[in-house]
Amino acid sequence: MSAETVERRVTAVSLLFAAAMLGLLGFAALRLGISVPNHVTTVKPFTEGQLIQTAPGRYEAHVVSKMFSFKPDPLKIPKGSLVDFYLTTTDVVHGFYIEGTDVNLMAVPNAVNYAQARFDRPGKYRVVCHEFCGGGHQDMVGTIEVTP
Repeated sequence: MSAETVERRVTAVSLLFAAAMLGLLGFAALRLGISVPNHVTTVKPFTEGQLIQTAPGRYEAHVVSKMFSFKPDPLKIPKGSLVDFYLTTTDVVHGFYIEGTDVNLMAVPNAVNYAQARFDRPGKYRVVCHEFCGGGHQDMVGTIEVTP
């Protein structure tokens, strides 16, 4: 068998495989009702970011990062609070590092990342983006204000 014949057969098998995958995708969408998930930031509380008090001294911070900000900003919480951070992004990959803590997350489109931190020391904690996200990246800074 010549090299040209083998190449034609491999190409034909590859095209048949691609057609079969497209057919299965169409079947799943049309007959089984399976669809691609919607963007996370269209679901509350990720539409604009939100700080929610769930119990005394306990908070959920639903943070949305986008060029070149974190929402909500600033986050204001009392000393001794335990905060669950849920992080996503509306555009590109961002970093989320809270100085003075061990919180260091990646904000990935269509995904939610999680971390938890307790803030026992009053003051301001800087939140910085540690992933290059475009021109203006160096100005992507947020603040967590811990009150006494």
